[in-house]
Amino acid sequence: MRSLLIIVTVAAAFLVTACSSPTPPPGVTVVENFNTQRYLGRWYEIARMDHRFERGLDHVTTTYTLRQDGGLNVVNKGYNPARGMWQTRQGDAMFTGSPQRAALKISFIGPNDGSYNIIALDNAYRYALVCGPDRGYLWILSRTPELPEGVKKQLLDTAARQGFAVEKLIWVNQSFNGRLASAQ
Repeated sequence: MRSLLIIVTVAAAFLVTACSSPTPPPGVTVVENFNTQRYLGRWYEIARMDHRFERGLDHVTTTYTLRQDGGLNVVNKGYNPARGMWQTRQGDAMFTGSPQRAALKISFIGPNDGSYNIIALDNAYRYALVCGPDRGYLWILSRTPELPEGVKKQLLDTAARQGFAVEKLIWVNQSFNGRLASAQ
């Protein structure tokens, strides 16, 4: 009986993991006509909702590289001033459907996939607004450590219109002793 219970539990866990397809929150649309090649490279985290996996980190960047299977390697890096050290997490992301639709499932630890949805992106691929599976996950990304005020306002307005509590965003420190992180 105990063996059967273990087999059923393992099978159920496998099915939940295998059948999961992370999606954006209801009413939130993702970017269409997405160009993976243009999105690759380093992005600076300008703002984020607070989560334990990034709590306290400054100078956060994410770098995306293409894998042979069409997925992405993801490297998140941030400085933890309380510990006086850099922290790095590596993961991978796969498109949940067509690669021309900016909806991915992302995994950093084991089979637990998260949702990574690009919901706003400028034509030059300089600024992006990214959300997770619900409105408690939101990031503002930029190719540079600073965001022009007009762009900042536009991205905040876009997020607010889609129901995100933008007043809860944490603005990430991207400077070292008064110098921007890109100078490092």
